[in-house]
Amino acid sequence: MYLAMNRFTVPLENAAAFEELWLGRESHLEAMDGFVSFHMLKGPEDDGRRLYASHTVWASEAHFRAWTTSEEFRAAHARAGQTRKLHEGTPRFESFHAIQSIGAAEMG
Repeated sequence: MYLAMNRFTVPLENAAAFEELWLGRESHLEAMDGFVSFHMLKGPEDDGRRLYASHTVWASEAHFRAWTTSEEFRAAHARAGQTRKLHEGTPRFESFHAIQSIGAAEMG
């Protein structure tokens, strides 16, 4: 299992628009081989900013890499440059390989 995450720092005055943008976009993730799940996480508020994280689980890093070069990826991110920037700086990318998984449904 491979987890890919982007963290965003969003000024509170942009939080509603940021959430609307994410909740209204078409991700195309379900069409991808190796896609397991996606979560958009709303984190704590601190000093007039809120932390958000997009959290995607893949069967492997190779599946994630295939996503980043796919037509589906380009379609999902096509409007990224057309909307006003709602977050500060650039998203912080983090990735992880699972060394243990415990849960009701075992992941391969």
